Amino acid sequence: MNDEKFQELQMLEQNLQALLYQKQAFNMELAETESALKELKKSGEDAYKIVGNLMIKTDKRSIQEELEKKQKMLELKLKSLEKQEAPLTNQAEKIREEVMKNLKK
Repeated sequence: MNDEKFQELQMLEQNLQALLYQKQAFNMELAETESALKELKKSGEDAYKIVGNLMIKTDKRSIQEELEKKQKMLELKLKSLEKQEAPLTNQAEKIREEVMKNLKK
């Protein structure tokens, strides 16, 4: 039983770690998007978008709309990950306590 619980705990911790990596990546992308929006609002009417190896002049309004949609999508993904994280953390904590109790016996 201890081995099964220990393996379950390891699997939960691996899942949590993967979730945290995803969350970190989305947070970084969200910060970049928010920074781009901030700079775009400061800029004049000319705006450029990088596509592959090219920088193309683009309508400022369309870039702003695109960045705002991306921002909302990233925020939704982060909320979803946070909802997944809480039960996994609780479950891992319960199993960790159970394993520790069994080890002390």
